[in-house]
Amino acid sequence: MPKPPQVPGREGAPAEGERKPREPSVNVASHESVAPKLRRQFTASEKLRLVKAADVALASGERGALEALLRKEAIYSSQLAAWRQLLGTGGEAGLASRRPGRTPKLGATDRALLAATKQNETLERKLRVANALIALQKKMHELLGLTLPELPEEN
Repeated sequence: MPKPPQVPGREGAPAEGERKPREPSVNVASHESVAPKLRRQFTASEKLRLVKAADVALASGERGALEALLRKEAIYSSQLAAWRQLLGTGGEAGLASRRPGRTPKLGATDRALLAATKQNETLERKLRVANALIALQKKMHELLGLTLPELPEEN
């Protein structure tokens, strides 16, 4: 039986009944990566500058001046209110950034003291075990009738 004629433009096409192996489809969306947005962090000087600018905007009496400032600086009014409260309670030092989370129960000196106390207890326990072993060795020498070497006295 003769071969069927080739159709122009279909040189690479599989013959009838044959299937070309299919390549696994790749979902492009799953391979896209977008860098996570980092939270903005304001320094104490930036917070103070924004609070003062907000006060100036309010004092100007111009309608919408504060809202325009908030939009321009891309901050929320709740942030501004919180900064004002921190400024009122703690002064400029109150605007300084703090670490997130609860404050630790123990300070650095208390933690160091606790670690030293724990190490001291461990060493005392090891010393008791060593002294017990020495006493046991002395008793074994007495039972076996062996003489212990004389050690020079320590001053």
